Order: sequence, then C-alpha cells, then structure tokens
Amino acid sequence: MSELKDLSSLDLSALVSSRICHDIISPVGAIINGLEVLDEDSNGEMREFAMDLIRKSARQASAKLQFARLAFGAAGSAGAEIDLGDAQSVATALMENEKPNLNWQVDRHLMPKNLVKLLLNLLLIANQCVPRGGEITIRMTGEPGKPNFELEAKGVNPRIPLGMQATLSGEEPERVDAHSVQPIYTLLLARECGLRLELVKDEDVVRLTARQA
Repeated sequence: MSELKDLSSLDLSALVSSRICHDIISPVGAIINGLEVLDEDSNGEMREFAMDLIRKSARQASAKLQFARLAFGAAGSAGAEIDLGDAQSVATALMENEKPNLNWQVDRHLMPKNLVKLLLNLLLIANQCVPRGGEITIRMTGEPGKPNFELEAKGVNPRIPLGMQATLSGEEPERVDAHSVQPIYTLLLARECGLRLELVKDEDVVRLTARQA
C-alpha cells in the first residue's frame, strides 16, 4: 500500500474535509434556493413550498453535520469515551434522509472514541451497498472495550461499490481522492482499534464485519 504509506496526516484531513463538504453542499444549496424563492416570489403556494424545502434541508444539513462530528471529528480529547446512545441518535437522524431503514441492535454503553467512529463509518459503507433502499441491521458482540461489529445490508439488488472490498481488505486503491477516502479512513480506524474488516455479498445481503484481529 505504497500510496497510503505516503498519505500524510495533512492530506488525509484535507480529503476527509472535502468528503464532508461534498455531503453538506446539497442541503445547504437547497436552503439557498428556498430563500431565493421567498425573496422573489409572492405566490402563497410557492412560498409555502419554499419554507418546506428550507425546513427539510436544514434538518438534513444538521443531521449530516452532527453525524460527521462523531464519525470524523475529535469528539473529545485523546482516549475519550463516547456514549453509544449519542451514536445511535446521530445515526438515526442521518438515516431518516436515506433510502434504507436502520435497525440499531446495539445496547447503550460508553465506548472508546475510535471504536464509535469506526462503527459510524461502517454504517456509511453499508448504506452505499443498498442504493435502492432496504434495511441495515447493526449488531455488536463482545465487551464495549473489545467489541466485534456486524452489519447486514438487505435490499433490492444490493451491491458492493467498485474497489470497496479491496480497499477494506488492505489493498491499494486505484486512486486516493475525496471519493475513496472514506473507506480508507475506515480501514485506518479499524487498524488503530485492532480490528479486521470483511465485506462480502450473499444473494440479497451484504455483510460487513469488524472483528478482533
């Protein structure tokens, strides 16, 4: 993985920032469009449509930012623990705007920060595997300080995005950019936590696991 070895912390942070900005641009742009309609159109029906768009987009932007704060941000000092209840809350809010339903079957515990970040990043990957919708189930076995994570993404014609399986197994991606950085970041988190990732497809189910190495 020569290219990843050459990936500096500055490059990684820049690419992750680009990924977050990409996710936020759409709802923020929709808010701006709604405000422009309010400024230019006096029609009552159009103004109500604009207000609905602004409300929906503002909730979506807030959900994405709160999720990103836990999934990518510092979220406390080094070695800090995060309440899995908070992780469930931001995950639920994020998935309300996505096609799959979320079935969160993880009990509430305090868990080391990087493990929580890993779990939320695994959810992002599972979401990409069911682009037409379905259900994502998240389970955890083991102790909160040394867990195994299991995610199942069921849906119509589920798929593993091109290159995702190889990247999570540790192979060099074709290119390192804002599109591919999220699975790379997930792999780096798993390594930091001492977990091994596996992504497999079985008929209508994609299974993503993070197990103790």
